[in-house]
Amino acid sequence: MKRRSKTDIAEEILKVAMNGANKTHIVNEANINFNIASRYLEMLNEKELIKHENGFFITTDKGKIFHGIAKELKL
Repeated sequence: MKRRSKTDIAEEILKVAMNGANKTHIVNEANINFNIASRYLEMLNEKELIKHENGFFITTDKGKIFHGIAKELKL
């Protein structure tokens, strides 16, 4: 199994959170554990790529732009 880069994991989290998702949904859909999810969600929140509202994580407009660029750069 090929290891994913940090960008790949961040891109996957942003994709899952496009329409809002709770942490459990992100963990399951992105195929990561809760510890990794917590670290990435904190980092994405600091970079203003994702926001946390009412228990849901939602990809911001800036996050959608990043997601599009990261998706294009995948080989």
